[in-house]
Amino acid sequence: MNNIATREAYGQVLVELGDLRDDIVVLDADLSKSTKTCEFAKKFPKRFFNMGIAEQNLIGAACGLSTTGKIPFVSTFAVFATGRAFEIIRNSVCYPNLNVKICATHAGITVGEDGASHQSIEDISIMRSIPNMTVLVPADGVEARKMIFEISNYTGPVYVRLGRSSVPTIFNNDYDFKIGKGVILKDGTDATIIACGIMVNEAIKASEQLEEEGIEVRVINMPTIKPIDRELIIDSAKKTGAIITAEEHSTIGGLGSAVSEVVTEEYPVIVKKIGVTDVFGQSGTPSELISAYGLTSDNIIKKVKEAIEYKS
Repeated sequence: MNNIATREAYGQVLVELGDLRDDIVVLDADLSKSTKTCEFAKKFPKRFFNMGIAEQNLIGAACGLSTTGKIPFVSTFAVFATGRAFEIIRNSVCYPNLNVKICATHAGITVGEDGASHQSIEDISIMRSIPNMTVLVPADGVEARKMIFEISNYTGPVYVRLGRSSVPTIFNNDYDFKIGKGVILKDGTDATIIACGIMVNEAIKASEQLEEEGIEVRVINMPTIKPIDRELIIDSAKKTGAIITAEEHSTIGGLGSAVSEVVTEEYPVIVKKIGVTDVFGQSGTPSELISAYGLTSDNIIKKVKEAIEYKS
C-alpha cells in the first residue's frame, strides 16, 4: 500500500465491508468528502445517511439504527464528534452499551491550516474516560483497514481516531491487529518507546538513530488506548526501567497518561511524555506543526537519553 491518510483507508474499507455485509450502515454530518464516507454513499446510497451539521442528532440516529440490528459507522471531524456530541455519546451510546462505531477524522494538529478550532488534541482523553468505550488509534493505512474490519465483528461502542494527512506505511498486509494488544516492533533493554498514530513512525526512526549510538530501545505500537495492554507495559517497565510515550495529542489524559496509570500502580519507573503540552494548536502546515510541537524523532531521542540518565 502506498502512503495514504488513515481516513482514506477508512473510506476504502467501508466499501469492502458494504459488499460483504448488508447490516453495515454509514452516517455523516455533511462532511462525507472529507471523511471519505462519500465512497460508501456512492455505492450504497440506501445505506448512507447525511444527517447534516447536527452532530448530536447524528449520534442519536446511529443509536436507533443499532437497536434494529444494524452496525452504524458514524463519521465527522474529531473535534465535533467528541465535543459537540459528548453527552449523546455518554448517555445514548455508552450507558446502554450500544454497538455504534464512531470513526472520527481530522484528529490532532496535522489538520494543519484549519488551526486550533479544528485541531482535536483532547479527544482520546474525552473518549477513554467514558465507561464501555473502546478507543483505537491506527498508525498507518494498513492498520486502519485491519482495525475497521476488526471492529465490525466486535460488539460495543468504539471510537477510532483517524487523520487528515498521508502517513508512511509501516505494516504489510500480513499484519494482525487485535483489540487490546500492543505490538513490539523492535526490542531493546535500555528504554521503551510506546507510541500511537503518526508517532509510531517517528519512534521507529528514533530507535534506528539510537542504535547507531549504541542505545537499544524497545519500540511498541499501542493502537488500543482503551483497554490498554497492561501486561506489555508492565513487562516493558521491568525489562527496560524507563518508558517514553509519544502521541499527537495532549500529554494530559491520552496515551502517556494511560501508560503512567499502569506503571504507577504496578511497577513504578520513569515515564517521559511527548505530545502537545497543555496548549492549543495553531495554523500551519502539518510538517511545520509537527516540528513546532516537538512531535519528532529528534525529540524522542532527547527524551530517551534523559530517561536513561535518570534511571542511572
